Amino acid sequence: MTLKQHFTEHPASVDETYFEHFKVAARFARRLTIAAGAAAVHAVIPSMCTKTASERIRELHSEMTAGKRGATSSLESAA
Repeated sequence: MTLKQHFTEHPASVDETYFEHFKVAARFARRLTIAAGAAAVHAVIPSMCTKTASERIRELHSEMTAGKRGATSSLESAA
């Protein structure tokens, strides 16, 4: 695999440019970090954040499996 392919092959496989893929992946990472924080709070204080992490994971899964991932902006506003 050439160096260029490391940056272009996967994004092309999901019909995105490198920069489109970067933007989507960075947004997913931010939202997963928030979900992880909520899960950590829930681990310490079980009565808090009882559904936050699981709701975020469901939203991300729905977005990832619903066609072109960057096209869904309504989920972004929920984060």
